[in-house]
Amino acid sequence: MSFLFGSRSSKTFKPKKNIPEGSHQYELLKHAEATLGSGNLRMAVMLPEGEDLNEWVAVNTVDFFNQINMLYGTITDFCTEESCPVMSAGPKYEYHWADGTNIKKPIKCSAPKYIDYLMTWVQDQLDDETLFPSKIGVPFPKNFMSVAKTILKRLFRVYAHIYHQHFDAVIQLQEEAHLNTSFKHFIFFVQEFNLIDRKELVPLQDLIEKLTSKDR
Repeated sequence: MSFLFGSRSSKTFKPKKNIPEGSHQYELLKHAEATLGSGNLRMAVMLPEGEDLNEWVAVNTVDFFNQINMLYGTITDFCTEESCPVMSAGPKYEYHWADGTNIKKPIKCSAPKYIDYLMTWVQDQLDDETLFPSKIGVPFPKNFMSVAKTILKRLFRVYAHIYHQHFDAVIQLQEEAHLNTSFKHFIFFVQEFNLIDRKELVPLQDLIEKLTSKDR
């Protein structure tokens, strides 16, 4: 949630995606922020009573995009073509980019290039009113959940890259608490609604165990 970041420099990698004030989704976001403020992340991710699951997933997906945007924005100086010639999460995991439309065959590219492709692609999905309707009464498409799952699976890769390749920089910038809280919130959310396949989470499995074991 944006309030986790206080009044710090709000340098983001991509423009922040705003949820229109006065909309029902804005109310949901405020509810989530209030629950998060209590410090109980397990409670904060639960579907509020009587709310639509698609809408809840949509609001949180936008929020995670904004959080990762800010977190990656703080370390872009460290994530360069030279330092990260491939998009990886440690020596065993390498990601190749494809979006199924402009780039159909997965391509190998540097981490900054990959993350630029990824965040631009997510932004395009979030801005598409047929996929992420912001107006009350406009239904979500039938394929909404599968699109949301793909977005969250890809956003996870940015966390994985930051943890594996740039954690020293994160500590140096004193962003460790923000990163850990954001990632823990993200993991509780995807676990609560089973949104990311377990095998996708393997690059950060040890960390996930450590962060979540205290809250069982």
